[in-house]
Amino acid sequence: MARATVTVLAPVVFATMVAACGDSSPAGTQVDPASTMGSAGQPQGFGLVAADVTAADGEVCQLCLWLAETDVQRSRGLMGVTDLGPADGMLFLYQGPSTGTYWMRDTPMPLSIAFLSGGVFVSSTDMAPCLDSPEAGCPVYGAAGPFTAAVEVPTGQLDELGIAEGSQLEVLTTPCPDVEE
Repeated sequence: MARATVTVLAPVVFATMVAACGDSSPAGTQVDPASTMGSAGQPQGFGLVAADVTAADGEVCQLCLWLAETDVQRSRGLMGVTDLGPADGMLFLYQGPSTGTYWMRDTPMPLSIAFLSGGVFVSSTDMAPCLDSPEAGCPVYGAAGPFTAAVEVPTGQLDELGIAEGSQLEVLTTPCPDVEE
């Protein structure tokens, strides 16, 4: 299996999981949430990327993630998404170090986000849905330090996927196994 260690200088977008780890199960710019959904409320306009998470205890969890690597994709994220389909979450990648923040505008699913720098865990937090109008304001969520990637998953699944203090994310050059785009 070909592997590439990603040392990026920006956040990573939420991705999809193809192999269960633990007891988990797949489950800025203003963008129209309806334009982000495919069939049954799944993300559209994103490719899939395979990744491995090596937990602090050495356990490896295989993920398949939706990849957001452009400004438009990162700003859209999981807005309007109610079903991740075959994915575990979304991976956000950046060209350089970022200190930006995330918000949950028009995002109906409660999510947990992990921030990483060069694939190494920086910090994480849980994010509540914000379906209010932009004028009402939505909370923003930031990292404990600069990051080059971020991973969003359904609330509570970071630990099940091994994404925590001491973990490392490696984006692979191979396609996600057993997942058709």
